[in-house]
Amino acid sequence: KSHEELLIRPTPCHAKTNVMFLKTHKTASSTVLNIMFRFAERYNLTVALPADQFFHLGYPRTFMAHFVESFETIGQNYNIMCNHLRFNPLEVKKVMAPNTFYVSILRNPIPLLESSYIYYKNYVPAFRTSKNVNEFLASPTKYYHPADNRENIYARNIMWFDFGYDNNAEDDTKYTQAVLEEIEQNFHLILIADYFDESMILLKHALCWDLDDVIYFKLNSRSQDTVQTLTPESEEQIKAWCSLDWKLYLHFNQSFWRRIEETIGLEVLEKEVDHLRTRQKELMETCLSEQEAVRKDHIRNKALLPFQSGAANILGYNLKQDLDNRTLRTCQKMVMPELQYTSYLYTVQHPHKKRKEVGLPLLWTSLQEK
Repeated sequence: KSHEELLIRPTPCHAKTNVMFLKTHKTASSTVLNIMFRFAERYNLTVALPADQFFHLGYPRTFMAHFVESFETIGQNYNIMCNHLRFNPLEVKKVMAPNTFYVSILRNPIPLLESSYIYYKNYVPAFRTSKNVNEFLASPTKYYHPADNRENIYARNIMWFDFGYDNNAEDDTKYTQAVLEEIEQNFHLILIADYFDESMILLKHALCWDLDDVIYFKLNSRSQDTVQTLTPESEEQIKAWCSLDWKLYLHFNQSFWRRIEETIGLEVLEKEVDHLRTRQKELMETCLSEQEAVRKDHIRNKALLPFQSGAANILGYNLKQDLDNRTLRTCQKMVMPELQYTSYLYTVQHPHKKRKEVGLPLLWTSLQEK
């Protein structure tokens, strides 16, 4: 390299504050939502929150701009959007600034389907009528009827659906290729839940955020005893039954690692992942009375109880008793479940509106609006 080149310092980047995170289902996305909410508070940003008593942006209906609270008056002046929605780029663009960074997260469809099965067991006809996940997968079409499609979305190609596409579409090469290209055009970055810490480092670099902006405690996870073991046959069956999601995952898992090699490099990645885990451990020691998530019946402060669903036992946290106010606030935000945090931000941003009642899990109302 010439002498001059060595003198050119890389320009320090500025933290991106306009971010649209497409929150997909059963992909560690609640943890990412918590990261986004905390970032929004740190920089005093405006979040595109669901209108009225809703906790999602019209899901499972295709997103429309008016699903956002006060869109009529606020217009295209939101910084962060991250609650559940079914992606619809033209309508999202009405809400988000032109320079918005679009990001989403995918997960291997094999563990994803098992997680879906447990979590949505009581809601999804195809799951309800089968004994367990392996029985369902032995002959999915026996339980899955396209007529129930609205409630059955969680049983097949759920990620494909969340991105706005038909989860029952034929797996045709030309069609899937076109969809993958469209997703690449609409999104700047696709994270991979199976490599969550690596994803957080990649996100930090892409958004020019600090390490503390992507520190997290794992949220909305469930106790191990509710995990069902998939047979090797079931695992193969998922690849065929959810072949659209499988193609989606394989494609973006590849581009994820390519992106890391091109932008950070594996050595730096490893160092930063270690750093992240060390910092996370420090925070857990500061905040938590047990160094891990606890089962729902062991959560002392019922205000921090996560929404419980299906046959899953959704874990939460207990904070240490005598934290000083500032630490307490930081720790509370780290462990605050999605519904509570959405409701809290809603009250802060829209003080004159009726508060969102967390007691009513209105996550499910639109499923009943047949």
